[in-house]
Amino acid sequence: MTGLTRTFASLALLLVGPACASYYEIPIETPLKPKLDVSRFQRVLIAGFVAGGSDDVDANLETARLLRSQLRSESRLQVVDAEVLDLLTVARNEDDLDYAEDGNGNGNGSGFGEDDEEIAGDLSEEDLEGYEHIFANVSYWRQLGEEHQNPLIVTGTIHFTPHARAGMVTREREIYDEFGRRRVVPVRAYRDRRGFVLSPKFIFIDGRTGVTLYTEQHREEVLYDASSNTPALSSYFELMDRLVPSFLGALSDQSIRGSRILLK
Repeated sequence: MTGLTRTFASLALLLVGPACASYYEIPIETPLKPKLDVSRFQRVLIAGFVAGGSDDVDANLETARLLRSQLRSESRLQVVDAEVLDLLTVARNEDDLDYAEDGNGNGNGSGFGEDDEEIAGDLSEEDLEGYEHIFANVSYWRQLGEEHQNPLIVTGTIHFTPHARAGMVTREREIYDEFGRRRVVPVRAYRDRRGFVLSPKFIFIDGRTGVTLYTEQHREEVLYDASSNTPALSSYFELMDRLVPSFLGALSDQSIRGSRILLK
């Protein structure tokens, strides 16, 4: 049998096969190893975040509450119940201390005082980067770890802000022909859309040493019609819902569920 003949024979089997065979679907589950080895930890502390952006949502408090809730149900680690830290203030105090210790006001910190404090809601993502030195303060995190029995500490930055964008949007439109038959067709139109952008950076710190073990950064956005009046908090939870699986995948075993079709 020539190669061409074999090809036609194979095609014939593919075409005839479905007519004389049946199929069945079986579920499968593929385990995924966590990105971070947490076997040496018994406890996890969601300490708090350096947050900025919209004043409509307390991103620091809401993120800490949400992650604690998720870890209680999805992780073997015991979640520490502790007050959520205002890390923006902690970082500013560290800046003020560095500024005060420099005799001429040329210290390492920014020297924020009571008269020129920024409001968290005014902070851009670039502004938040200026406070990330707090995560390199090994002695601070080691002391915090000692207070809570040396847990794995989760902290980082959270930026949640309004966002607007205009562009072409595809929508489905119902039309009816002269016989009254309904048809749905795609229609493209130029629309103004408004929504929010969520940009978290999760930082995992060893509470025994104060050293950063792992960092994970994300960016998600959601847009609605300009006429929509979606609350900021609802949008925040919608965006966090997309990020939580990746966050949990850093700490605990996860699995991908799917299915396979088998020929019977």
